[in-house]
Amino acid sequence: MILNELAQGLRPTAEGVEWFEDLPEDGQRKVLHALVLFCGQARARQDDVPESIARSGVRPTHTPAVMLAEWRFGMEQLPAYELAKLFRLLVSLFTIADTRRRTHCAKRCGHEWHNLPDPPLDADLG
Repeated sequence: MILNELAQGLRPTAEGVEWFEDLPEDGQRKVLHALVLFCGQARARQDDVPESIARSGVRPTHTPAVMLAEWRFGMEQLPAYELAKLFRLLVSLFTIADTRRRTHCAKRCGHEWHNLPDPPLDADLG
């Protein structure tokens, strides 16, 4: 739910990054794995990567950005200090692909996560 809310702009990315960074490393890696799957389900494309890098705020020369530009998703290779960068990149990639997918699916599908309601103002990410 949180990842879909981030992709749809219902939660600020900074809030998502803070939530992600508070997770233990194994939890972070599980979230990244889920994000890779979500990007695939949303039909992310390699040509979405430059925009994803630009939106994420991660420099194109940082290892996660280089890996993504080469369409490599091997997060198990990354040290823990790089995981938050990959999270920002994958959230941006998912946002791009999911927006395109939701536009394509408009009024033709029953995916409840395509049109989430705004979260309550006092909603917690936990």
